[in-house]
Amino acid sequence: MLLQNYSEYTLECGTDEAGRGCLAGPVTAAAVILPSNFNHILLNDSKQLPEKIREKLRPIIEKECLTFAVTHLEPQEIDEINILNASMKGMQECILNLNPKPEFVIVDGNRNINAKLGLKNSAGKQFSDYEIELLKSIPNQSIVKGDSKYLSIAAASVLAKTYRDEYMNQIHEEFPMYNWKKNKGYPTKEHREAIEKYGVTKYHRLSFRLVPEQLKLEI
Repeated sequence: MLLQNYSEYTLECGTDEAGRGCLAGPVTAAAVILPSNFNHILLNDSKQLPEKIREKLRPIIEKECLTFAVTHLEPQEIDEINILNASMKGMQECILNLNPKPEFVIVDGNRNINAKLGLKNSAGKQFSDYEIELLKSIPNQSIVKGDSKYLSIAAASVLAKTYRDEYMNQIHEEFPMYNWKKNKGYPTKEHREAIEKYGVTKYHRLSFRLVPEQLKLEI
C-alpha cells in the first residue's frame, strides 16, 4: 500500500521523470498534487506496471488530481546541461506550472528539487529571478525509490512515462528504422545497430555513448 503524504501539508506535490537512460528522445518530467482521499489499487511505480495499466491510470490521475503538469526536455538541452541537470530542471518546470502551487514537494531520487536552479542554456526555458526564488521557498524532500512508496510520486511517474511513450510513438513515424515505438529510445541491441547503420538523428543525445565505438558515427 502506497503512502498518501510525507509531510503534514495539504498541497503536497510528487514529482518524477522518465527517459533518463535513453539514447534518443526527451527526458520527460511530471508533477502531481493529489486530493487527500485519492487512492487507487492499481497505482504503483510506473516501471512495475504493464503498459495497459499505465494507460488506464493516466486519465484517472488527470481527472481526479488537484493539478498536474508534464514537460519534455529535448536532446539539445540534455546535451548542453547534462541528463541529471535536465531531469531536475524538467521537474522544476512542472512545479512552476502547477495551479495551485504546492506547499511541499517530494521528489523521487536522492537530490533536492531546488538544486542547480537557474542554469543558463540556449536550448530551453530560462528561469526568472522570481521563479528561482519561488522554487527555493518550497520545502521539499528527496526520497529514494519514492515512486514505489508515495502515491503522488507514483502518479507523476505514470504521467511522465505515458506522455514520453506517446512522444516516442509519434517520432517513430518519422524515423521507423530505429523502432522507437518498441524500444522508446532505450539502448537496446536493435537500437544501437540501427544507429551504426543509419547514423544519428535530431532526436539522439550526442553526449551519450550511442554505440560502443563512437568513431563509427558520422555526426
